[in-house]
Amino acid sequence: MKESIVLYPSPGIGHLVSMVELGRVILKHYPSFSISILITPPPYNTGSTTPYITHVSSTTPSITFHNLPSVPISPDSISSPHHEALLIDVILRNNQNVHQTLLTISHTSNIRALIIDMFCSAALDVGASLDIPTYYFFTSGAACLAFFLYSPTIHGNTTKSFKDLNSPLHYPGIPPVHPLDVPKPMLDRTDKAYEGLLDFSSRLPESKGILVNTFEALEPTALKAILGGHCVPHRPTPPVYCIGPLIEDRGGGDSSATVDCFTWLDSQPIRSVVFLCFGSLGLFTAAQLKEIAIGLEKSGERFLWVVRNPPMEDKSWRNLAPPEPDLDTLLPEGFLDRTKERGLVVKLWAPQVEVLNRESVGGFVTHCGWNSVLEAICAGVPMVGWPLYAEQRLNRIFLVEEMKLALSMDESEGGFVSSAMVEKRVKELMGSEEGKALRERTLALRDAAKAAMAEGGSSRVALARLAELWSGG
Repeated sequence: MKESIVLYPSPGIGHLVSMVELGRVILKHYPSFSISILITPPPYNTGSTTPYITHVSSTTPSITFHNLPSVPISPDSISSPHHEALLIDVILRNNQNVHQTLLTISHTSNIRALIIDMFCSAALDVGASLDIPTYYFFTSGAACLAFFLYSPTIHGNTTKSFKDLNSPLHYPGIPPVHPLDVPKPMLDRTDKAYEGLLDFSSRLPESKGILVNTFEALEPTALKAILGGHCVPHRPTPPVYCIGPLIEDRGGGDSSATVDCFTWLDSQPIRSVVFLCFGSLGLFTAAQLKEIAIGLEKSGERFLWVVRNPPMEDKSWRNLAPPEPDLDTLLPEGFLDRTKERGLVVKLWAPQVEVLNRESVGGFVTHCGWNSVLEAICAGVPMVGWPLYAEQRLNRIFLVEEMKLALSMDESEGGFVSSAMVEKRVKELMGSEEGKALRERTLALRDAAKAAMAEGGSSRVALARLAELWSGG
């Protein structure tokens, strides 16, 4: 029978893409395995993943997808303002379906490992009941992993919520963390989302190992703390396998907008363009969009900016994706005309990996999503960090203070960023000595990333250790 690895991501394109890339890298180096990916129907609108799944199925037939049925949602999780509570609840309620699907897969192949997403901790019980070695795939970096591994210790040392603490928090292996920089679902310890993330943090040591989408040269301090057992003081730390950077280009297609974007970029001087893009869920208010535009115009720098519509009035993440933006309404009057010689505004989406790898791109203003961070590093492009959600505020701390790969886009009270701050940071990134130092360090880590993924590199060696375990070695 075929040897199979089962991957279980949480809903959402970012987590799915990372899992698919993990599957692809396993198949590339160990083609004797087959890969099965379990798909959970999302409990809220995440945008359709169907075109992406169809593309993967046609290009990588050794990856098969198994759609789990929909399950009802607990009223408790709906009461939380954080969508993570819904995710965790839906995944818990799916355990029976996961169990049944794994049994079905096992009829035609030997399941050598179940690899779960951070939100899928409930599936540890399924893996244990079927005697399948279960691993986590942590789709953020090692510094963020150190944060989560140590979170149960922080939780036990205080009775207060993070939102009620004032002094910086100290975690092994990472810079001090201001309480308001922790992921929003963790700010209130009475929230269902906090409960779920604390459960994930507490159960990490139960796994057979943790695969991390990073490479050793990028995060040596955090890795030293984790591997030294400092992040899990009272239990053994599971083995950690740095197998990244795993990044994916979902393809720019050949739409006229994409072609125009590349034509424009290729006509600009080397490293002269700052690219502004904030992920599939990164939305700004109309007032903030105008402020960004004013800052870009005053900076005098060349720019490529991806603009999406502001969030709906009720700010509900349950809304459908916003329609194509009306740039004339959203941006200051005359902005597009005044900046047309040195700027290009793209609606909704741009092929980020391909853009970052264009020679003309010299800087990246990003929401600090980990996939975007790795894409920038692999392209050798320094960053300005402007976090919006999830663990992005933590990532900004690591990028600015530990890795020295980014400047911080500083917000005023309420999270608003002034046009003066946009202007200042863009100019610093593109033209200052500090920006030059960031660029040199990013280029050095680009080379280290290539080395990690090459034959004999640290990430390839880590993957080989896993493959040996899964082969019964």
